Amino acid sequence: MVTIGLTGGIGCGKSYVAGKMQLRGIPVYDSDYRAKLLTSTDPVLKLELTRLVGPTLYCPCGCGIMQKDVLARFIFGNPENMAKVNGIIHPRVREDFRQWAAGMKSKDFCILESAILLESGFDGEVDFKVCVDAPLELRIQRCVVRDDSTRESVMARIESQMDQAEKCRLSDFVIVNDNVQPLEPQIDALLDKCKELFNK
Repeated sequence: MVTIGLTGGIGCGKSYVAGKMQLRGIPVYDSDYRAKLLTSTDPVLKLELTRLVGPTLYCPCGCGIMQKDVLARFIFGNPENMAKVNGIIHPRVREDFRQWAAGMKSKDFCILESAILLESGFDGEVDFKVCVDAPLELRIQRCVVRDDSTRESVMARIESQMDQAEKCRLSDFVIVNDNVQPLEPQIDALLDKCKELFNK
């Protein structure tokens, strides 16, 4: 089975491309969704995060919902705290992905979708790294419409992420999602090339 790591900055359309691959029957592990699920349901993870951040991290009603504003205050402007939180969450997500991937061995491909594939070290779990790219202005437009946000807030989010050009440079392949170049031929070529290289 060929494992592909799919990444890209906000507004590039990473999840849209992942959806296109799912339509082809390729299983996709959404690391962002799984991380949120695990931080709400995994008792060991919840205990470790509560010890780090404080007793108000989770809703007092016992529903298991993390209070995002509490976490945001803890990590905002504090790289050391961010690193500590990631040091708890990332290993658990990595373990969860490995268990998930072990159940997909009958498939030709599987996808690890992660906005922080390169930053988190998750790229070490995949055979090939693919970055979805799009022009900056198009990315901004997409986010403004999708999130009912302002240009300024979108730019702040973009600037807080790893540089998009660097993501592309560190990836094995780039898919251009610019509303001009068709995606399907790019995906076809990507899958063919990955399979060819994997079987060498």
